[in-house]
Amino acid sequence: MTSWRQLLRRNTPAESNSYASGIDARLINRELSWLDFNDRVLSLSGDIGIPLLERCKFSAIFSSNLDEFYQIRVAALKDQIAADVHTPTPDGRSPQAQLHAIGRRVQQLVDVQESTWNSELVPQLRQHGIDIVSWDNASPLEREYLAEQFETRIFPVLTPLAVDPAHPFPYISNLALNLAIIANDPRTQERRFARVKMPQNFPRFMSVPGSTRFVLIEDVITANLGRLFPGMNIEQCYTFRVSRNADLSLDDEDAEDLLAAVEMELRRRRFGRAVRLEVPETIDADMLAMLIDELELDATDVTRHRAPIALTALFQIANIDLPALRFTPWPPLVAGRLSAAQEAGKSIFSVIRERQLLVHHPHESFSSSVEAFVEQAALDPQVQSIKMTLYRTSGDSSIARHLIKAAELGKQVAVVLELKARFDEARNVSWAKELEYAGVHVTYGLVGLKTHSKCVLVVRNDPDKMRRYVHIGTGNYNSSTARLYEDIGFFTCEDAIGSDATELFNYLTGYGHEPNYQALLVAPHQLRDRMIALIDKEASFGADGRITMKMNSISDPAVIEALYAASGAGVQIDIVVRGICCLRAGVKGVSENIRVRSILGRFLEHSRIYRFEHGLSDNEPLHLIGSADMMGRNLDGRVEALVPLTHPKHRMWLDTVLGFLTDDEATHFRLGSDNTWHRAGSASFAVDAQQKLHEWVVATQVR
Repeated sequence: MTSWRQLLRRNTPAESNSYASGIDARLINRELSWLDFNDRVLSLSGDIGIPLLERCKFSAIFSSNLDEFYQIRVAALKDQIAADVHTPTPDGRSPQAQLHAIGRRVQQLVDVQESTWNSELVPQLRQHGIDIVSWDNASPLEREYLAEQFETRIFPVLTPLAVDPAHPFPYISNLALNLAIIANDPRTQERRFARVKMPQNFPRFMSVPGSTRFVLIEDVITANLGRLFPGMNIEQCYTFRVSRNADLSLDDEDAEDLLAAVEMELRRRRFGRAVRLEVPETIDADMLAMLIDELELDATDVTRHRAPIALTALFQIANIDLPALRFTPWPPLVAGRLSAAQEAGKSIFSVIRERQLLVHHPHESFSSSVEAFVEQAALDPQVQSIKMTLYRTSGDSSIARHLIKAAELGKQVAVVLELKARFDEARNVSWAKELEYAGVHVTYGLVGLKTHSKCVLVVRNDPDKMRRYVHIGTGNYNSSTARLYEDIGFFTCEDAIGSDATELFNYLTGYGHEPNYQALLVAPHQLRDRMIALIDKEASFGADGRITMKMNSISDPAVIEALYAASGAGVQIDIVVRGICCLRAGVKGVSENIRVRSILGRFLEHSRIYRFEHGLSDNEPLHLIGSADMMGRNLDGRVEALVPLTHPKHRMWLDTVLGFLTDDEATHFRLGSDNTWHRAGSASFAVDAQQKLHEWVVATQVR
C-alpha cells in the first residue's frame, strides 16, 4: 500500500497544478454557476410530476436562495468596486462585468418564476380550493373580517413615516416589505412621500379562520390607508423591498474578544449598504428614481416584479395541511444494528466496538444515532470527556443540552464553536454563552479560519482500556436540517482515527503546529495536496482510472486542472454536484472524459463522497466522506476533515449510493459542453434517485 508521503512525492504533471489566469474558456464563473443552480431549483416549481404544494416550496426556496446571494455574493462584488479592486476572477471577469451579467440573469429568472406562479401555480391552487384573491375580489364577509383584523391587530403597530424638511428619508430595513406612498392634501394640493413598513409578525397571506382563500397583507393595508393618512388622497402606493449587505466585516486577528466582536458586528449588520431594490413592474418612474437615489443604488440594481414581491412567503402556502398535495412522508428508520442494540438494551458504544457504524440521514434517524451517541456519552459514568465541533445547530438543540448535562455531571467537555457560521451567528453566540455558563470549555477555533469539520470525540474508560469513540459526518449537528438534508455519519473506535481526532482537537484548542494525520485528510494545510495527489495517481492508470466525486460545489482551479489532466490521460470521471460547478464538462481536448450531473429533489443533497478506483493501494478503491467541498474557501479558509471508509460493507453502501445518483435513467440535470444545464434521464419524478435510494435503505438495514 502506498503511504501518503510516497503519494505526495510522485511526479505531478505540470498542468495539473497550474492555472493560467484569465483563460475564461477553461472555467465557468462562480456567481453565474450559482445562478444556474438556483435556476435548477426554480425548474422544480414548474414540474408537474411534483406535488403542487411542494412546487410552491421550491419557488419559495428559489427566492430565499436569491436573497442570500444578494446579501453576500453581490454585496462582496460591490465592496470590491467600492474599494477600487478590479482583479478578475479565474474565469476572467471583473467585478463590474459580473454584476452586469448577474443583473440580466436574475431578471430573467424572476420573470420565469413569476410566469410559473401566475399562469400555473395560482390556477392549479385555485382548482384545489386554495385561492389568492385581491381585496376587491374578496367577498363582503371576508373584507369585513379582514378590516376588523386590520383595525384591532395591524393598525396599532403600523408607523407611517412621511418625508419632509423635518423628516428625512427613513432607514429601510433589510428584506422588510414596505409600501411607498404618495399622499396629496386636498386643501393645499401639497404632496408628500411616505413609507409604511409591513409588520413582520403577521402572516403574509391573510384569511378568514378555516378558509383557504387568502388576501395579501399589503392589499389589506393598502385598502385601509385612509386610517393611516386621514383626510389625504392616496395618489400612488407600491410595494417595495431592499436587500442589504449582511456579511460580517470581521477581522478576528484584531479581535481581542471574538464573542464580543461578533455581537457588535451583528448589531451593525442591519445597517449594511443597500445592494438590491425590488419593485412592481408598474411603479411610477419618478417614484422609482427617488428610491434609487435615496438608497444610493443604480438602475441595474433593480428587479421588477409582475407577482407579489418576496415569494419566500410561499413557505406559508406550502405548509397548508393538505397531504394529497405534498410528498408522501418517509419516516426515518433506526439503523438496523442500532435497532437491534436498543431491543437488547445495549449501548451505542457496544455497537461501535463490534464494528464501525455508518448511518445515512434523513433515511435513517439522526436522533437515534448522532443525538443518542452524545446523550449516552453525557450520561455514561464511564465516559471521561467529550469534544465536539459545532458549526450550525438548532435553537432548541438537544445535543447542546446533552453537552451541558455532561459538564454538570463533572465530565470534561470541550466545544469548538464557530461563531462566524453565516446567518447562524446570533444563535451560536447564544449557545456559546449558555455552554460556558454550564462549565463547558468553549473555544472559537483558529484565527482566520472557520471550523467547518463535523467531529465528536468521546473518551470512555472501557473494561479493557481507555478507548476513543469518534463520529465524523458530512452534515451539521442540527436536528432540524437533519430531516431535510441528505448526509452521512460514520462512527468508529479505530485507534488511528481516534488518535487523529485527538490531534485535531488539540490543534484547534491549543497552540502548536498542525500534526501529520495518519488517516484523516484535513484542510487547510493538507487536503488540497492530498486530493490532487490522488487524482494524479489515478491519471497514471490511464483508461483504467476511475474517479467519482459527490459534493455541494467545485470551484478550486488547482483541483479542476488536475481533473482536466486526468481526463486527458483517459480517466473516466463522474461528478455529482448540487450547487456551484466551475468545471467544464465534455469539452474536447479539455474534459471529454468528465461527466457532471446535479440531483435535486425532496432532500437537499449535502453529503460529500469521494471515490478513487486505485486510492492508496493499487488493488482497492479509496472512499472518503466528510465536510469538505472542492472550493477555495473550504481548502484554504476552513478547517475540514475527510475520513476514509475501509469496511467492505461501508464501501458497498457508498458504491450503491453513487450508483443510484449516476444512473442515466434517473431524473437529473446534466452539464453540457456549452456550459448549460439540461434535464436528462426520466421525464417523470417517479424514476427519482432519492426515492430509489430510500427504497433500498428500507430493504437494507444491517451495516
